[in-house]
Amino acid sequence: MTLKIDGNYGEGGGQILRTALSLSCVLKKPIEIYNIRKKRSNPGLQPQHLTCVNAAKAICEAEVLGNELLSQNLKFIPKSIKGGKYVFDVAEKKGSAGAVTLVLQTILLPLLFTQKKSEVTIKGGTHVLWSPPVHYLQQVFLPTLAQMSGNTEIELKRWGWYPKGNGEISVKIRPLKKLKSVNLMERGALEKVSGISAVSNLPLSIAERQKIQAIKRLKEKDVVAEIKMVDAPAI
Repeated sequence: MTLKIDGNYGEGGGQILRTALSLSCVLKKPIEIYNIRKKRSNPGLQPQHLTCVNAAKAICEAEVLGNELLSQNLKFIPKSIKGGKYVFDVAEKKGSAGAVTLVLQTILLPLLFTQKKSEVTIKGGTHVLWSPPVHYLQQVFLPTLAQMSGNTEIELKRWGWYPKGNGEISVKIRPLKKLKSVNLMERGALEKVSGISAVSNLPLSIAERQKIQAIKRLKEKDVVAEIKMVDAPAI
């Protein structure tokens, strides 16, 4: 039986699509999503969302209807999830700096429940507005996942900025038998504050000014921060 989902529910954004696709793969449950991103100024599937759909399709050999740019309706019938080597490019159909991290968000959980290790390359935007940057996944999300027995590594090959994108990450996902529960009720003591001041194809002196200003502003709030400068490879 197909589960029907209103993509206009709540804030009506792409998160409904990504979560539904991920769980559909894991549970082998056919879904039909309508009104996809209806509340947005650019409704329907944009390049990043389409890449999420096609990535989910690839890893579980799904039958799909509606996987086209601007489509507001999607039928997704998953089969068995298969680990392996995959390459996905957000700009495959249209130039875009859509977030690689949100594509990974769609397929990571399913690929944890396969019989073999997966190596995934995703091209697009690595540090863009309204999306978690790659460093967030590396330093916050993956350590939390590790507490739940998830063994995943992300390597930032090339930074991708708006509007050109063309960044690249390489992800290694090792399968597991079961996710462990984790209790995160206590925040814990603050150990340190660290940051990155990055520039691509610009003088490193700009990164230095950013670093100095950030340290100054944080010090005004009694926060001592360690900030490193990064010459970030990008187009």
